[in-house]
Amino acid sequence: MDKPKIASRTPFPLPVEKDKTYYWCNCGLSANQPFCDGSHKGTGLAPIAYTAPKDKIVFFCGCKQSATRPVCDGTHSRLPPDSDH
Repeated sequence: MDKPKIASRTPFPLPVEKDKTYYWCNCGLSANQPFCDGSHKGTGLAPIAYTAPKDKIVFFCGCKQSATRPVCDGTHSRLPPDSDH
């Protein structure tokens, strides 16, 4: 798998807890979006660890194309409408 699958064309705004580590799905295949469920095995892609600096809401990338992965940078708004990765 050379590019991740688009899981969502919008970010996932979720609360995170200070000092807790979350594993963001980098392949787009997880059924537990935006977090990893192990579906990446065999794809050549791996989850990205995110450790929360404080309690807050994080907008996790859903399109898997963000330059600031795992956090959304707005890339989803520039994807072609028929693109799935």
